[in-house]
Amino acid sequence: MSVDVEGKSLVDLLDMLEPAPVPEPISMIPQTWGWGVLALILAGLIILGVYAFLRHRQLNAYRREALVELAASDNDAAKIAEILRRTALVAYPRRKVAALHGKEWTNFLNQTSDNVTFTDGAGRQLVEAPYRDAKADPDLEILARNWIRSHKRERTA
Repeated sequence: MSVDVEGKSLVDLLDMLEPAPVPEPISMIPQTWGWGVLALILAGLIILGVYAFLRHRQLNAYRREALVELAASDNDAAKIAEILRRTALVAYPRRKVAALHGKEWTNFLNQTSDNVTFTDGAGRQLVEAPYRDAKADPDLEILARNWIRSHKRERTA
């Protein structure tokens, strides 16, 4: 196929050119099985992460509720003692918590949290709180808040 190009202008020569073929669109589907496997693993990890987050949130709902009640307790020692007792009953078996009182109760609170000490200072008010009408030491509310946030929940099967 010989085309006579002699004597033709540049515009005529450009008009004679055939347009380049349009390439086929690139598929967004992975071409190899490895990418598919990677996508499945990534989707599985995302689902597992969302499940773990929702489970953690559900298991700690009692803590959030106790903190809200503690904020509304108006620094009343009897209410604080009741909130701590109810929180402990949710986090630990009833047979382990229900019978505790006095020194045993404050020792239990100490053992179940690393950074809170109820046996001295404001924590001693918990033993006498149900029998008094006086306002609690402001440190008692702080101790209670720290215990609610940091106690170790007993694992159940």
